[in-house]
Amino acid sequence: MTTMETIMPASEDEAADIIRDAASAGTTLEIAGGGTKRGIGQPLAADRVLSTAALSGITEYNPGELVLTARAGTPVADIAAALDENNQMLAFEPGDWRGLFGANGVPTIGAIAAANIAGPRRITVGAARDALIGARFVNGAGEVIRNGGKVMKNVTGLDLVKLMAGSWGTLGLLTEVSFKLLPRPQTETTLVLRGLSDGEGANLMAAALGTSAEVSGAAHLPEGVAARTGLDGGAATLLRLEGFAESVDARLQRLRDTLTGAPDMETLDVSASRDLWSGLRDVAPFAGGTRPLWKISVAPMAGHDVAALILRETAGEAFYDWQGGLVWLQLDDETDAAAEAVRAAVAKCGGGHATLIRAGDEIRRSVPVFQPQAPAVAALAERVRASLDPRGVFNPGRMVWNDGRKAA
Repeated sequence: MTTMETIMPASEDEAADIIRDAASAGTTLEIAGGGTKRGIGQPLAADRVLSTAALSGITEYNPGELVLTARAGTPVADIAAALDENNQMLAFEPGDWRGLFGANGVPTIGAIAAANIAGPRRITVGAARDALIGARFVNGAGEVIRNGGKVMKNVTGLDLVKLMAGSWGTLGLLTEVSFKLLPRPQTETTLVLRGLSDGEGANLMAAALGTSAEVSGAAHLPEGVAARTGLDGGAATLLRLEGFAESVDARLQRLRDTLTGAPDMETLDVSASRDLWSGLRDVAPFAGGTRPLWKISVAPMAGHDVAALILRETAGEAFYDWQGGLVWLQLDDETDAAAEAVRAAVAKCGGGHATLIRAGDEIRRSVPVFQPQAPAVAALAERVRASLDPRGVFNPGRMVWNDGRKAA
């Protein structure tokens, strides 16, 4: 495979010049941050890679206002280090997926926004999109779009900041992002319940989220996955509590009292709890492999049913986050039939979104990697994309379905 030339502009103006030149010349650009998620989506066939790696650095951080602004290429680790000094955090828990692809780069904050990635705390605080309060980006015509500034014709009335989250680099090159922050919890613990089936785990998580215990993480790991996370002893249903120590202790007892009919319970201390949830955030149980990996978002009580339907048709394994609403599914079958089983199961269980996160190039070319959209939604998305990138400069093919439609 031919290695594409990578361009790393040192400023927003330089990036805009590069994009204008590409639009004029009819060439295409693959948008990249640290390059850790380039394996997601249709294999791209751009002329050059446009990287934000040199657009790095925190430009504004006021701990008292709980807001941070950084250039898009800023490593997430640099931001976390700055926030740690003030006991603050990006509450949506941006994931590090390098292990899924064997990637050597570093996760950048612009890529986290563009992919709208969120970890276990999403059930209480939302995804990256919900914390994103400002953005600057360069559209496909090489124009710099500023939050609260220029409004693009044909997309008037749309929130461009939120629109960029989850657009996967198909609408513009993010150059700067602003996020709202939250204080970091003083401590945390995780209640571990053993031996439940997937369905029983879903019911227990629903019961726990319905209490006043303020559960901030709810996941269920079948036996094999639990063992790989260091939780030997059978399937594990996990409930995380965070906050001040006295509050956590009181809420933990309240949760124990509510779940009196549950099986054996144990608790993890703060260090073990943080390590466990960091691993689930990064999808560590399925790291280091090459088998197809799906990220499936459905209604929380439908997750185990979706997985069961799929695993009747093909071999694999799953674990559940977001109270069961996020299914991480790794399959042994690398065929189109397996992908069809995934889509069919999601449709049968009330609908949702299934994204093929990892697979070989052949499967990524033949399978709709992102969730196919309804015709009306796809038409609207294409109009938005055409307004922001009329010459199709960015990420050609990333959001193309089998029938040739594109989506933003």
